[in-house]
Amino acid sequence: MNCRATSSSRSPSARPRRCAELPVKLERMIHFVPPHIEKLRAKVPDLAREVDVVLGNLEDAIPADAKEAARSGFIAMAKATDFGATGLWTRINALNSPWMLDDVTEIVGAIGDKLDVVMVPKVDGPWDIHYLDQLLAQLEARHAVKRPILIHAILETAEGVNNVEAIATASRACTA
Repeated sequence: MNCRATSSSRSPSARPRRCAELPVKLERMIHFVPPHIEKLRAKVPDLAREVDVVLGNLEDAIPADAKEAARSGFIAMAKATDFGATGLWTRINALNSPWMLDDVTEIVGAIGDKLDVVMVPKVDGPWDIHYLDQLLAQLEARHAVKRPILIHAILETAEGVNNVEAIATASRACTA
């Protein structure tokens, strides 16, 4: 499910407001890339022409000692690649992890205008969407990001599944 609110203006004091309309893009084929592995990052320019979404994975598939390398590799990959119509997503670390805040702040600061979606794992309730939505709105304003970055929520717990309706409606920009 994609969720996101936008800012009415891009000044740091702007309060977020709801999206009027979500962008419509095909997301049939999402290719997950472990961005800490240079050999695989090097294939992304060709891959971007063949898939609907390239997703830099920073979460559970990345060993703890490679988390920072994965984040910097994702930023380098995004800067070096023309994605054209292909979506650029990242799956950040869980909101309660020690890496999540740096994931979001560094990525939005460096490549916010290229990033389409932040995939957030282990969403338990609407409070998780509200937190990330506010953080993204603040970072978009600070870095003058020209379009909103969407949120794709992953439900992995019984609590998240139980709260699916509240999560889906936590932002007007949620899509299932």
